[in-house]
Amino acid sequence: MTAAAKMRRADKEITDPDELHRILDEALVLHLGVVDGDLPYVVPLNFARDGDKLWLHCAAEGRKLRCLRERPGVCVEVERLIEVTSGAAACGNWTSHYESVIGCGAATVVTDEKLRLQGMQAIMGKYSGRRDWQFSPETLAKTVVVRVELDSLTGKRSPASA
Repeated sequence: MTAAAKMRRADKEITDPDELHRILDEALVLHLGVVDGDLPYVVPLNFARDGDKLWLHCAAEGRKLRCLRERPGVCVEVERLIEVTSGAAACGNWTSHYESVIGCGAATVVTDEKLRLQGMQAIMGKYSGRRDWQFSPETLAKTVVVRVELDSLTGKRSPASA
């Protein structure tokens, strides 16, 4: 995995891969950024992480899938809001405590049946705690599984001492 751009607030940067993976694993929603023509398009998704790979799924047609097929480069983002703290009347005393991870990589539509099932099991396992799901042929036929190979991963925690 390559290093991402230098973070302006190095005191808030998370560099430990285990911490980055923990935040990804705890996040319930991933925001997927793709390019649609000349414009960015971001969509929230369920997902699962397996090492430095992410598993996503989508319908067999639609804007997201068209964008991924045309330009496989993606950006992903997850966050975990810890709390919002308030101070006195002055706005300057308000702050958010959070953790976030941003990654970049390439998305591939998975066609191998064994890998498709692996991705579906990983996603269902994340949200249900089970990895023994059986999928009907109808469900598999209308579900596209996407694997994102991450090239870079950065994290940020605010405040740094949280």
